[in-house]
Amino acid sequence: MNTINMKNLGLTEELILESKQYKALFIGRVSSQYKNSFKVITENGDIAAEISGKFHYGAKGLSEYPAVGDFVMVDRTDNSQGNGIIHHILTRKSVFARKVAGSKEELQIVATNIDTVFICMSLNNDFNLRRLERYLSIAWDSGAIPVIVLTKSDLCKEIEVRLNEISSIALGVDVVVTTNTADEGYQSLKRYLSSGKTVAFIGSSGVGKSTLINCLLGQNILDTNGLRNDDKGRHTTTRRELIMVPNLGIVVDTPGMRELGIISADLTKAFADIEKLASNCRFNDCTHKNEPNCAVQRAIKDGTLSVERLESYWKLKRETKYEGLNSKMIEKEKINEMFSSMGGMKNARKFIKEQYRKKRR
Repeated sequence: MNTINMKNLGLTEELILESKQYKALFIGRVSSQYKNSFKVITENGDIAAEISGKFHYGAKGLSEYPAVGDFVMVDRTDNSQGNGIIHHILTRKSVFARKVAGSKEELQIVATNIDTVFICMSLNNDFNLRRLERYLSIAWDSGAIPVIVLTKSDLCKEIEVRLNEISSIALGVDVVVTTNTADEGYQSLKRYLSSGKTVAFIGSSGVGKSTLINCLLGQNILDTNGLRNDDKGRHTTTRRELIMVPNLGIVVDTPGMRELGIISADLTKAFADIEKLASNCRFNDCTHKNEPNCAVQRAIKDGTLSVERLESYWKLKRETKYEGLNSKMIEKEKINEMFSSMGGMKNARKFIKEQYRKKRR
């Protein structure tokens, strides 16, 4: 039996050292997940696995369960005597996560131990700068390095215009232009891949993530499909999957995510231009709205910063501030913010009562 060199899968000396505290267990890496079942790559190949009862009992939320990309400790390296049992998750070096739909507190792990995040966006109908800002904020926060991958360049007649728009918001981020119609259209991605490194493909459905991965693999392993006529992608990838690329490390294909709920975000990097401008404001706690000598508002007036970008910054800042609060708590925070100059909630109630009395007169 040919053994797999786990270092080619991203296993580091730090993880090997950490694993030594778990006796009689073996290192594996989660390659896919479906409900409570996992596929784990071990030195002897793929095995089916599930978590132990103790693990399940101790987990406090979805984020504490194994996710695609995790290095885990399992009790076997083959399934000759049944499914493997996952007992521990080794320390994650990066976590790309999003808010679970319909929940204010639950976190869904998209992928872990990612070195580079390819944020894929089509140059035709899917192009959306505000969504790109959202992806960048989460990518920077994950601990991985974001790279913007623009797909379907053959369908765009304004590539230079698009690139200029992106350069105004993606500060310090590499941008790669690809096409699905030419064999060399994906070659520029290869410089980000190498043995032991993991790259995750993130983006809306139908933008060409699976097509690019198939090109890197040299064969059609993943189902592909395009954008529908209504500009919404078809969901060809239904679950996250970790795939080995010969001599080029690991890639992770993810389901399309048109809406990306934020749990936490790194706005200092995603909005480095606004943060830099803010350092020149007169007041340290400047909200960049009505304060005198506001450097951000000055940049809006002279055209070096767009109103849309500032509004996007405010929106993401509000989301991260309110994350984890229930509706009543969020409403209280909003009122406190609205009446901050008047003393917060207490004076807000007083103000509302006075307005009510005036109406009664």
